[in-house]
Amino acid sequence: MARKTSWKDRYPDGATCVRCLVEFELAKLDRMLWCDDCRRQARNRAGWWGWLLGLLFGAFVGGYVWFVIRPTDLVPGGWFGTIAMAIWLGAKIGREFVYGAMRIRNARAVEAVPPGDFSDGE
Repeated sequence: MARKTSWKDRYPDGATCVRCLVEFELAKLDRMLWCDDCRRQARNRAGWWGWLLGLLFGAFVGGYVWFVIRPTDLVPGGWFGTIAMAIWLGAKIGREFVYGAMRIRNARAVEAVPPGDFSDGE
């Protein structure tokens, strides 16, 4: 009796991560062929960009509060809390946008390290 084949039988057991060019089992890569370490590094890099975008958004909100709303001295902690929340939310949203852009761009061999030591100039 013939064995029933599935769609997974048509794919190889191993594949190469497109970011670091390391061979992994296909089950250890995601649908865009990124390994866990490359996803973690991209998430970390997107986090730094997210905080930068969050600070810029917080500066925009602070400028809007200072020049347009013109707050009184009645509740300064509330205005500082508003700006702090704008920075935090801007950082979270910015991180997701930057990480999504990295995933869409899907630059090949970005995290790859060439074999050998080239630091001595040879």
